[in-house]
Amino acid sequence: MASKGAGMAFSRKSYRLTSDTEKSRVTGIVHEKLLDDYLHRIFSSTDRAPTAATSRKLLNFQNLPEHLDQLLHVDEEAEEEEESQGQVEGRLGPSTVVLDHTGGFEGLLLVDDDLLGVIGHSNFGTIRSTTCVYKGKWVYEVLISSQGLMQIGWCTINCRFNQEEGVGDTHNSYAYDGNRVRKWNVTTTNYGKAWAAGDIVSCLIDLDEGTLSFCLNGVSLGTAFENLSRGLGMAYFPAISLSFKESVAFNFGSRPLRYPVVGYRPLQDPPSADLVRAQELLGCFQSVLSVELDPVQGRLVEKESSEWQLQGQPTVLLTLAHIFHRFAPLLRKVYLVEAVLMSFLLGVVEAGTPAQAQSVVHQVLDLLWLFMEDYEVQDCLKQLMMSLLRLYRFSPIVPDLGLQIRYLRLTIAILSHEKSRKFLLSHVLFDVLRSVVFFYIKSPLRVEEAGLQELIPTTWWPHRSSREGKESKEVKDETSEERLRRRAYERGCQRLKKRIEVVEELQVQILKLLLNNQDDNGGEASRYIFLTKFRKFLQENASSRGNMPMLCPPEYMVCFLHRLISALRYYWDEYKASNPCATFSEEAYIPPQVFYNGKVDYFDLQRLGGLLSHLRKTLKDDLASKANILIDPLELQAATMDDLDEDEEPASAAAQRPMQALAVGGALPLPRPSWLSSPTLGRANRFLSTAAVSLMTPRRPLSTSEKVKVRTLSAEQRTREDIEGSQWNEGLLVGRPPEEPEQPLTENSLLEVLDGAIMMYNLSVHQQLGKMVGVSDDVNEYAMALRDTEDKLRRCPKQRKDILAELTKSQKVFSEKLDHLSRRLAWVHATVYSQEKMQDIYWLLRVCLRTIEHGDRTGPLFAFMPEFYLSVAINSYSALKNYFGPVHSMEELPGYEETLTRLAAILAKHFADTRIVGTDIRDSLMQALASYVCYPNSLRAVERIPEEQRIAMVRSLLAPYEQRPWAQTNWILVRLWRGCGFGYRYTRLPHLLKTKPEDANLPSLQKPCPSTLLQQHMADLLREGPEVAPSFLNSVLNQLNWAFSEFIGMIQEIQQAAERLERNFVDSRQLKVCATCFDLSVSLLRVLEMTITLVPEIFLDWAQPTSEMLLRRLAQLLNQVLNRVTAERNLFDRVVTLRLPGLESVDHYPILVAVTGILVRLLVHGPASGTERATSVLLADPCFQLRSICYLLGQPEPPTPGTALPAPDQKRFSLQSYTDYISVEELAQVEQMLAHLTSASAQAAAASLPTSEEDLCPICYAHPISAVFQPCGHKSCKACINQHLMNNKDCFFCKATIVSVEDWDKAASASATSSAA
Repeated sequence: MASKGAGMAFSRKSYRLTSDTEKSRVTGIVHEKLLDDYLHRIFSSTDRAPTAATSRKLLNFQNLPEHLDQLLHVDEEAEEEEESQGQVEGRLGPSTVVLDHTGGFEGLLLVDDDLLGVIGHSNFGTIRSTTCVYKGKWVYEVLISSQGLMQIGWCTINCRFNQEEGVGDTHNSYAYDGNRVRKWNVTTTNYGKAWAAGDIVSCLIDLDEGTLSFCLNGVSLGTAFENLSRGLGMAYFPAISLSFKESVAFNFGSRPLRYPVVGYRPLQDPPSADLVRAQELLGCFQSVLSVELDPVQGRLVEKESSEWQLQGQPTVLLTLAHIFHRFAPLLRKVYLVEAVLMSFLLGVVEAGTPAQAQSVVHQVLDLLWLFMEDYEVQDCLKQLMMSLLRLYRFSPIVPDLGLQIRYLRLTIAILSHEKSRKFLLSHVLFDVLRSVVFFYIKSPLRVEEAGLQELIPTTWWPHRSSREGKESKEVKDETSEERLRRRAYERGCQRLKKRIEVVEELQVQILKLLLNNQDDNGGEASRYIFLTKFRKFLQENASSRGNMPMLCPPEYMVCFLHRLISALRYYWDEYKASNPCATFSEEAYIPPQVFYNGKVDYFDLQRLGGLLSHLRKTLKDDLASKANILIDPLELQAATMDDLDEDEEPASAAAQRPMQALAVGGALPLPRPSWLSSPTLGRANRFLSTAAVSLMTPRRPLSTSEKVKVRTLSAEQRTREDIEGSQWNEGLLVGRPPEEPEQPLTENSLLEVLDGAIMMYNLSVHQQLGKMVGVSDDVNEYAMALRDTEDKLRRCPKQRKDILAELTKSQKVFSEKLDHLSRRLAWVHATVYSQEKMQDIYWLLRVCLRTIEHGDRTGPLFAFMPEFYLSVAINSYSALKNYFGPVHSMEELPGYEETLTRLAAILAKHFADTRIVGTDIRDSLMQALASYVCYPNSLRAVERIPEEQRIAMVRSLLAPYEQRPWAQTNWILVRLWRGCGFGYRYTRLPHLLKTKPEDANLPSLQKPCPSTLLQQHMADLLREGPEVAPSFLNSVLNQLNWAFSEFIGMIQEIQQAAERLERNFVDSRQLKVCATCFDLSVSLLRVLEMTITLVPEIFLDWAQPTSEMLLRRLAQLLNQVLNRVTAERNLFDRVVTLRLPGLESVDHYPILVAVTGILVRLLVHGPASGTERATSVLLADPCFQLRSICYLLGQPEPPTPGTALPAPDQKRFSLQSYTDYISVEELAQVEQMLAHLTSASAQAAAASLPTSEEDLCPICYAHPISAVFQPCGHKSCKACINQHLMNNKDCFFCKATIVSVEDWDKAASASATSSAA
């Protein structure tokens, strides 16, 4: 609707409020009688009886000002009282009550511009007001913005506080603490109820009776303190102490109290005289809207306000001009806007349908813009929206959410007015207000007050919750009673969800208004104003992560994201309906050129290829060849965002910037943080300057060979053409690579909104989704405790009445807590984890997958993509899999299998992508892939990706481990093998079965699901070339040697610390590192077992040049592990016996079965020739001890050949004790291996010849010298030199470069020397 009165443009200059000397009869507009009736009808006092027509004075526009003065006359006493408010008996201090930021504080505090909102910025800061009271009954309100540790109440001027003691901790100071539900006055006792963010605390003091009490949301909590000290010098200040990052806002009376208490007076008196005048003028205004002139009939016609139209009648216009001449100055005052205008508009909303209410509100706003100066309307709208947001945020949750609905309906009606919407969007919604609050539905802390007991009378909770979907659910039969309870609970949840959906739909309507791009009459459309503000909102939250006062709270961000997605998809599909060439929102993605053409500012967020400035320099040729983009040389020389001085800003901006008081040793002017947790005043008009790159608009179409030079534009300078483009300019999509289609996906502005939504998820939404799962975890814990208590009750003897009483009491406590939590869980499921919310996250996941796929096709330009796209793809999948179950399963989503496969292809390709340089994102990709192969469904998805991609993934996994996160790589290979190895079918280690896992949903605790397909790829690649297997196995053996050596070194330190007589503590981090090294050793051994099983010829076919060396190294490491673990009363045994917290996984079983699996593969399953070679190498190693092999079967000494194995000692470790984990066939193979080694060892001992010390290798002293280095001539055994040459080409002794290694035989060398002589 146009803002100038029903589509007609009127100028205020056309109407004169004073009489014209040249026009003696203004009443010529309508005849005198009708004008008199009309003016008396409009300007009759609301508290006086109507005057008879015969006795009243004739009214016209000449005497109307005098009549208005009489109508608005307020008693002189009231006027004088209002002028001398500071002299009220019982109160001392300024009439305008604010927080004393100059001297009445302790600690570091951030105080809002209006000096009513405060944030704690130190351990326990305290601040009081500027005004105190010593007599009478007084009240003030505190709006709780965060529900943490705070003490609110009263203190005297003599109270001294510090960082440990606050209000209530000293004499003559009294406080209520809703966080701990206590009252404080030196000592503390239980009092009141727990408060939550969004509650209002009323603080009442009665100095006539000497009592002090509190109310929570208008409900009295009872008298807190009595017998207050009164008398000479005793006056009480409102005061608060609050801990770090906690925030509140005070209302001393500058606004109408939300919950006034009869008999108690606010500390700041209301503007009573102005309030009377404003109510009178509002009554006159309402009369105008309900009466219509009929000049033809000469009568007044009563009309509904929703049907009233401004038709340009001079009489009506002049009447309104007289009203607003007096009303406009009043509508700039906060108190009057909330008490008068807000009440009137809310009454309009409640009285009619949404359409009728919107019509009336539009008429009112049209008249405000028509008859008031622009600055007056702007102040009025600003105060109106501040009051509206405050009312919405601090409204209690009622069963039908009626309060929230009425405030949202009024917000929609105001924002539906085009001129008002554009002003609010440009200057208020994102600059002054925390407008994101309008999209938040706060969670009720007290379910009984929210009416959830009536909505959900029957409670229920699952016996076991799983976050993994159907693949890990355990089916359990439920009784008929449980089924009835569950169904009744689900019906209650549906009733709650339907009521919440009403609020959510209204919130979506607000965003649809803000995203309207058809209202560009006489200015920029709302959507483009929103885009500028939205981008700055993202910038502040992206650049201020970790600085809480600057951040939008994550719970607000979650709700904002879901509403934004709904509005975005609505406009996306609407555009598709009118443009068949566009795509549906279901196929949405961000074209890759958005990331490198500079049209969208990503601030200082990391790109996949590193810093943007670096990418522009290194990839400028690719930009020119693939995207026809030339970076301006000046742009290449410009400082990056990291180098910009963010504190620099123009003097004019600095002068206009709002200031805040920093209450520490005086008021220091500082720029106020943008997201102060004040309920209304949240942001300053300051944003960091951006360095977005924009394209110069060409005037003709570009040929494929022409390049476009780019230049820098700030976000505020962007126009609609810069975003949407024009005939020869593609706007945001300039620089289209040849791989991208020519037809547009949708409007470019919607692409930027979508990009911002993905960034929002990355900033804080994912973390919040994970945090809210805590409610479900609490339900599971209490349900388990309740079941345990009920089991104890059933088993408790009846004669033990004392125990029965305690158990019954515990059962009641757990049941009540579960009733409360199950209703709260229903709220969380409806607002955070509903099916619709799950589909929103799933849609974002699919958008990210398509975006990554399209970006990947651009080759090197893929490096320009921001890292958060890959992060959101990984995290959104994790959220869908872990957070939304068991109520909703990801498997129920459309295209689930295809999505899993696409994500698998992205993880498989990019975890080793050289275009991605960031360490964090590379680690995230590796960890995501490692988790992906732990679950059957996702592992099958990996197997479904194209064969060439699978082979490329396995090839990357087999690359040498240096210079990359080899631990995660090894974990992936182990998961592909788990379930196939010797005794490797367990989910949890045997000795941990009796303990409760911290989280049964961890990837490491999933059932084995090996992949024979990927194992075959691994085998094929290891056979492929002469270098693949040796380099891979060399790195595995190196890492195994390092990991096990580190483990042994650390357990030595732990043992030494445990044996000290003095009391000592082992660092928990050291224990964790020690356990990690042990786990790595086990997993590396399992990878070796898999390699030997799949490709035994790598070790046993000595025709290959490196086989013997690899086998000798393997035998050496296996013997070292066995000797360390199996020695009698050794270090390993002592540490295992200690069972230290953090070393739970350290045990004999996992490492010994891994070594046994390798030995069995070498000595039992291999071909005869290979078994012979492996046996000879194993026995030739000087560290080999047959006793270690006997240890595996619980035998202290090797058995006599030909005799049966004796029964194992029960006190000793033995594989025979693990019949649930090791099959009979596997045990038989171990026995066969032991018999074979016993026999071979005896034969080797009989055939061995003594060797002199000078003939032994000087490196290992284990093998005879068998190789000579050329050209230096130094000697060693082949094993040592071959192992050394895998990593180094220098001689052991002289450091000369080794050119070749030749066989050396002592006898042959001696004969050659003698013949030469």
